[in-house]
Amino acid sequence: MVRKILAVFAGVIVASICIWAIETLNHMMYPYPDGMKPNDMEGFKNYVETLPFLGKFMVIVGYAVGALVSGFIATKISKDGKPTAAIICGIVFLIFTIYNMTVLPTPIWFWILGILVWILVLAGYKLALNKKQ
Repeated sequence: MVRKILAVFAGVIVASICIWAIETLNHMMYPYPDGMKPNDMEGFKNYVETLPFLGKFMVIVGYAVGALVSGFIATKISKDGKPTAAIICGIVFLIFTIYNMTVLPTPIWFWILGILVWILVLAGYKLALNKKQ
């Protein structure tokens, strides 16, 4: 049981790092407006609303990479061959994703992909089960 809890924590941490890295790259491509303060929620909402398609899509790419890596790491650490740890990681991130989409102006395609992308934790789970022949 402790191993499964650690697996979930590890999956969440590694996925968070992946998402952060891709979103950091995204902010380099599409920087914040000059003078925007870090805690300015209205300014951030305006920034998100005016992001071009690729800027929004990169967030989904970050989620996809995070989901895949999260499922893989959680499965490798849990070492029980079951998808439980990977699924829990996916649910944790799904909750955060839905929260973010409710507070930020996101289009419908972002909602659809933002929810569906977390199924990729199961692809990470399957990849973790593959053994070299």
